[in-house]
Amino acid sequence: MPAHDRPTIRTVADHAGVSKSLVSLVLQGSDRVRAETRDRVLQAIDELGYAPNAWAQSLGARRSRLVGVVMDDLRNPWYIDCLDALAGRLVRAGRRVLVLDGRINEGVDDALVASILSLGVEGIVAMGSLSASRDLERAMRSIPTVAAAGRDIDIDVVDVIAADDVDGARLAVRHLAERGHRRIAHIAGWGPEVARLRRRGFEEACQELDVEVAGIEPEDMTEDGGHRAARRLLDGANPPTAVFAVNDVSAIGVLSAARELGLSVPGDLAVIGFDDIPSARSRLVDLSTIDIANAAVGARAAEALLARIEDPGRPRTVDLLPPTVLERGSTAAG
Repeated sequence: MPAHDRPTIRTVADHAGVSKSLVSLVLQGSDRVRAETRDRVLQAIDELGYAPNAWAQSLGARRSRLVGVVMDDLRNPWYIDCLDALAGRLVRAGRRVLVLDGRINEGVDDALVASILSLGVEGIVAMGSLSASRDLERAMRSIPTVAAAGRDIDIDVVDVIAADDVDGARLAVRHLAERGHRRIAHIAGWGPEVARLRRRGFEEACQELDVEVAGIEPEDMTEDGGHRAARRLLDGANPPTAVFAVNDVSAIGVLSAARELGLSVPGDLAVIGFDDIPSARSRLVDLSTIDIANAAVGARAAEALLARIEDPGRPRTVDLLPPTVLERGSTAAG
């Protein structure tokens, strides 16, 4: 819409029957605003289609050149390559990168979103498995945003750059089947959309290849979770000959369970993970995995964000990069 037709903070204030300063407090996430008043202001923002960072637009050429990268838990090792490539490309383009961790900040809540807005970031990268709160979604609709390496955010103005998780799971099952495994189990995850997609790919591939599903054990996608799920599978009367884990961290838990039971890998049990985290590449772990091109995802996410900053009205893109199998010692024929 033309600039003169866009709602302003005064328009919101008049619509909600409050002062401009009170609207500012709401946008900052202040706890000094009563809940009913806050709801009235937020309703006015929704009805008018006001962008919370519209004040930043008035700065014209004085853009912050700051990009906020929001993630759910920086301790997850798969972030390393993706974040490194993302930040490197943005820095080369003259941007500064601010990393905000939902775990450290006790969740991607209203206060964290208010911090992003108060800094006047010109772009947001939502990295990994994040779900958008009402305030975060509002920020994403008003600030150029790209979702990188996650599939939980589905907003019509947010670009998505990720790997094809369904195809990756199919590749994992095919890899195991080609090595003679006909009873394959899956250690699944709960919560993020990538876990659902990987489970779907596993089930579809087993059906297509006429492979017996030797069990599906949902867990929390941690090393301990992978260990617990593996013990449930391997302690059974008819254990699988191969396990496909939802991620590499869980797969490492499977390897430790196999070692406890005196099973050889891959002789007694083949194991394949997903993500290609740095520890999967170590000679000690030697884990076969699905490479989801983390560095390429990060670099493409940066390019997509820069393009959206320059042209906020460009059509939304969903770019799913093709995964590949990396065979290492945990599935190698010998």
